[in-house]
Amino acid sequence: MQQMVEVFTVGFFYNDQGPCTCMVWAPFAEKVELVIEQPVQAAFPLQRNDKGYWSGDVYGAQPGVKYRFRLNDEFLLPDPASLQQPDVHGFSILADRNYTGWTDHDWKGMALRDMIIYEIHTGTFTPQGNFNGIREKLPYLQQLGITAIEIMPVAQFPGSRNWGYDGVYPFAVQYSYGGIEELKKLVNEAHAHGIAVILDVVYNHLGPEGNYTSHYGPYHTDRYNTFWGHAMNFDDAWSFGVRDYFIQNALMWLDDFHIDGLRLDAVHAIADNSSLHFIEALQQRVRELEQHTGRKKVLIAEIDLNNPRYINPVQSGGYGFDGQWLDEFHHALHALLTGEVNGYYEDFGSIEHVERAYRDTYVYSGQYSQHRKRYFGVTTVNPYDQFVVFTQNHDQVGNRLLGDRISKLLSAESVKLMAAAVLLSPYIPMLFMGEEYGEENPFLFFISHTDNSLVEQVRKGRKAEFASFKHQEDFTDPQAVETFEQCVLSWNTSSEKNKALLECYRFLIRLRKEHPAMQYTGREGMEVRSTTNGLLILKRFHGPAVLLSVMNFSPVALQWEAEAFAGKKIYDSVAGATDLAVQPGDVLTLEHYGFIILDTNKAL
Repeated sequence: MQQMVEVFTVGFFYNDQGPCTCMVWAPFAEKVELVIEQPVQAAFPLQRNDKGYWSGDVYGAQPGVKYRFRLNDEFLLPDPASLQQPDVHGFSILADRNYTGWTDHDWKGMALRDMIIYEIHTGTFTPQGNFNGIREKLPYLQQLGITAIEIMPVAQFPGSRNWGYDGVYPFAVQYSYGGIEELKKLVNEAHAHGIAVILDVVYNHLGPEGNYTSHYGPYHTDRYNTFWGHAMNFDDAWSFGVRDYFIQNALMWLDDFHIDGLRLDAVHAIADNSSLHFIEALQQRVRELEQHTGRKKVLIAEIDLNNPRYINPVQSGGYGFDGQWLDEFHHALHALLTGEVNGYYEDFGSIEHVERAYRDTYVYSGQYSQHRKRYFGVTTVNPYDQFVVFTQNHDQVGNRLLGDRISKLLSAESVKLMAAAVLLSPYIPMLFMGEEYGEENPFLFFISHTDNSLVEQVRKGRKAEFASFKHQEDFTDPQAVETFEQCVLSWNTSSEKNKALLECYRFLIRLRKEHPAMQYTGREGMEVRSTTNGLLILKRFHGPAVLLSVMNFSPVALQWEAEAFAGKKIYDSVAGATDLAVQPGDVLTLEHYGFIILDTNKAL
């Protein structure tokens, strides 16, 4: 479905060949001026068109010039589309978007099916806490076998400590991370290492501190309420300005920054009853960009709905995204191995849930959910490679009271088992930074707001979030700098335990990339079954290539008879890589929470 929509490019743009141009959307304003701070403050009146966009040309402005917009001779406000905004309450800064350092001319992007994703929070990934720190780790990630990094949101937020989901200037790159040029350097160098870059973006809300959009126009609507308050206005009167604002933002990252894909936060919170849903409209524009640039651009949705509508083809009534996060795969593994069945984990906890997560993708595909108190989900037949799975991510760690990772919750054997469950699956795997070597530093929720009343609201809100988990410990203060500092990765890869885990990850990733049976992700290329005593048998196959994984989710050692299988045992979670012949009828022992991998050409 195509719609003809006029496009107006908002922001203040430097032009070294002529006048700088600016445009801002303020449909209800009677007067708008661009106010530039020079040795003497200068104001430039802007002209309004019939859609509420105000624009004008400015001669002589140079990068680094500070500016704001003045509305109705009263409000002096930052630019909602500012490219540089170190102070969320202060001046916007004119930036030069041109970058002459690109060397990735032959890079064509990467399909989701080829990705092994590694999620990164820029501020805590390295002691530097910036894009340069990530760049220095690219050779390590390449050696690990990572093919894509997913960077948590970098849109400007208050202060220097934040997950990024409180961003208030979607077009401005967080100053404490290094800004525009440093992010482009990172993308360019990642491509040189054969690594794609996905950026996490937030279009379902804007943060509370430094958010002046309501002064400009109807960016929000009271037709819907979300977790963050009134919803962004994607389908009410004047919604075209909001829709175009976010679409323009997405295209900026994908085009100007050469970023390979976007992960959209909580798309179920984007309320839109338009004839053309915002998500589909965004997808249309991104596909046009793909054709124009000749580079693949991937769109991934985080969605709390067991429904493939967002990833189904447009021709079939879907929105055409490439993939979606699959939280239930995590929930099934986590509940079974940790024994935690409170909060949203109460819907999980048995090996049957894990089996269903492999075979059916959605664990709940129409069954009654005790946690939701309703029947939930639908069935899906989408290829497995449209779903991203993980043992942990920023939410599943950071939304725990103590921010504790699985390496603190589980034994080394169980951590390896979880890694195998993800990396041997037909889904697209995602690692959370540091998990590959068993990082034990927590990943807590942290902020650096300057509004004391807002800080207190956040503290109270976090406590309320954990009410259903019945935790008794004291809450860590999200505003305290110590909370942030203890989340920085230790990079302790030298202990025997951590080295063994890292080698396990490397083997599993290498096997995933090289074995023919792992390359096929159609639903007819996998079989899975579980046993009542805790074994899960996973078979991947494509043509004559067959890979069999047997996983023991039991706290005791179990025996497994090879039955009709014949081939070689190529990996044992206790002994590591091996080359042991296995014949039909052989009985193999799996240690508690252990797994083995067999390479065989015999049928089940």
